[in-house]
Amino acid sequence: MLKVISRHLIGIFLLLSFVLVTPQLVGATEEYAQQTGQACAVCHLDPGGGGELTVSGKSFADTHQVKTESPEKGMFVKVFRLVIGYIHFLTAIFWFGTILYVHLILKPAYAASGLPRGELRVGIISMIVMGVTGIILTYYRISSFDTLLHTRFGILLLIKFCLYLVMVLSASFVITVIGPRLKAKRKDPSPAEATGEFTFEDLATCDGQEGRPAYFAFEGKVYNATQSRLWKEGIHMGRHNAGNDLTEALKLAPHGREKVAAMKTVGELVATGPRKAPLHERVFFFMAHMNLTIVFIIILILSLWRWG
Repeated sequence: MLKVISRHLIGIFLLLSFVLVTPQLVGATEEYAQQTGQACAVCHLDPGGGGELTVSGKSFADTHQVKTESPEKGMFVKVFRLVIGYIHFLTAIFWFGTILYVHLILKPAYAASGLPRGELRVGIISMIVMGVTGIILTYYRISSFDTLLHTRFGILLLIKFCLYLVMVLSASFVITVIGPRLKAKRKDPSPAEATGEFTFEDLATCDGQEGRPAYFAFEGKVYNATQSRLWKEGIHMGRHNAGNDLTEALKLAPHGREKVAAMKTVGELVATGPRKAPLHERVFFFMAHMNLTIVFIIILILSLWRWG
């Protein structure tokens, strides 16, 4: 019995000795923040704390000494950075939310006949605000190119900045080059109206934009929706665009085909294949889907910052 107890005591003694002499990893805790009087973001690149250290964090880790700073200046910087961060985050919600709504709900075809002014205004203002606030936040977060190029936080920030530039450049190209072509007045559809036979090219000119008639095809017939209050500017319920064959889309509509049949017919659709979009429209659709992909990548980067 005594031998068993002795063995247990010796085992406990050895375990305690091993724990005491083994080097322990020291991590930052709230006590450091209490001692410095600063938020986690002062010492950590991640505003939530943890992970890679800033220059101030490394200096404190090496010396455990707090750099004195004017209370008034420190409070001003905190409030200013909070306001800028709030504006940056709020603008990102508006910008990304608009992109997701247009691309996933309305579909890019919503803007294929010209960029809507509301979405265009939101995009331009958002790009400017995101750029300015992003530069200010980077100034407070990144102290040197070494931090930008050789830390995980800095590399992700650099990737995010490059993706932002791609979005800005593509948006500028769409606004200055693609947009005017999308809004350009299309050819007069009167020859097709005279014969009553519409090809996909003819039908595409009747998009309801800029005074043009709003026609759509359904089950081989072409209908005139110009006077309908449900087809303002050639768009029905914010989802269906005039100038297209909506046979498949309207089969899923909550109303029956009698609503369509009640409209005036102006001819028949004679083409059998889908209309091949011109180059500027194909470029527009490519950039639209590219920007949607970039939004998902940026959201992934934000997730890696916080939880990766």
